[in-house]
Amino acid sequence: MKALLLERQAPAETAPLRKAERPTPEPGPGELLLRVLACGVCRTDLHLAEGDLPLHLAPVVPGHQAVGRVESAGPGASGFAVGELVGAAWLHAACGACRYCARGDENLCASPLFTGWDVDGGCAQFMKVRADFAYRLPAGLTPEAAAPLLCAGIIGYRALRRSAVPRGGRLAIFGFGGSAHVAIQVARHWGCEVHAFTRSPAHRRLALELGAASAAALPEDGSRFDAAVLFAPSGALVPVALEALDKGGTLAVAGIHLSPIPSLDYRRHLFDEKRLVSVTANTREDGRRFLRLAAEIPIKTTVRLYEFERANEALADLKADRVTGAAVLLVGA
Repeated sequence: MKALLLERQAPAETAPLRKAERPTPEPGPGELLLRVLACGVCRTDLHLAEGDLPLHLAPVVPGHQAVGRVESAGPGASGFAVGELVGAAWLHAACGACRYCARGDENLCASPLFTGWDVDGGCAQFMKVRADFAYRLPAGLTPEAAAPLLCAGIIGYRALRRSAVPRGGRLAIFGFGGSAHVAIQVARHWGCEVHAFTRSPAHRRLALELGAASAAALPEDGSRFDAAVLFAPSGALVPVALEALDKGGTLAVAGIHLSPIPSLDYRRHLFDEKRLVSVTANTREDGRRFLRLAAEIPIKTTVRLYEFERANEALADLKADRVTGAAVLLVGA
């Protein structure tokens, strides 16, 4: 099968992904083999390619927003039929036995496995996914439209929940890429007034098209929001967002990687019971709830499509903020 391999971390402009031929994997106990149709390209893939995250497996097939049809099933794998469209997401597996899993926080598992980081992901014609960590997708979506829901969507949904934004509240979103363009649709469905902050004029236009009350580079002095989500991997925006929160507001930082945060001033940034929280992966229940909600709204993803051979171009475009919405790799037909 054809696959894209990350063997050594390097700047996106130097094309760190290499096309290769590999044996088609065999599904083991409890696993499904997917014939991959589309795979989202995420900033986490960029962070891994460039070395912001350490390599856990080398070489590794990246990609953790994969949509494919079930080709076959290993012993004991149940819940999905051959030919059914299935999604594979970031959390490949949790141990189910540690104290975090026992209390329902499998996103904090002591020994998790992540798709495209610890195990091979979706940038290949075939991939394995544990049946109990696979997702049934909303009806009527094409594979390329569904792919961004599996990380950008699920993580954006968890970030909104972590921000404790009240229904009908004022929400600030910092950075407007793949996750934000889905999260705004959830927030608008909850009746929130959403204000988007991004350097990109194209991203500001998309935010307004999706119902943002305003879109600008940075908040004006005196802006006050009930909650905020930081999607941009910029620690410099943390004090900006905290200062723009109203009393009792929460800032949720959604990325797996963040540049250093400047010094915070207690009075300006954290007093009045403001809260700063992080978002770490997701639980399967997050995914199931979000995908049900995505069908109910219904969420429409804005995607920029790349042929399989152009995966390195997708990474470079993400780095340069040339992608409006989400980048998706077309893997198979």
